[in-house]
Amino acid sequence: MSAKVYLEITMVISEANRPAAAKVYNDYRGPFLSQIKGAVSKELLIRDEDVQVLHGFDSVENAKAYLGSEMFKKDVFVGLQPLWSADPDVKIYSVV
Repeated sequence: MSAKVYLEITMVISEANRPAAAKVYNDYRGPFLSQIKGAVSKELLIRDEDVQVLHGFDSVENAKAYLGSEMFKKDVFVGLQPLWSADPDVKIYSVV
């Protein structure tokens, strides 16, 4: 199944903290894909100025639900928050 919706989380993370951010991504990629309703993909995108995680979903409702999930609030968020240089930018896009 291909993604119909993307949840994009853009984070400013220093070069020194990027290995720790990549570890959080790798630790939760598998559980995200197998346990989160409607999840179809997850990619880590790196640029000089920021890091993005692009989550693919089957619906806007499931993308929004993930942001309120236990996995996101208690694991992913807790693991990434100390690494941010600024608050993350969170956007949801629908594929047309």
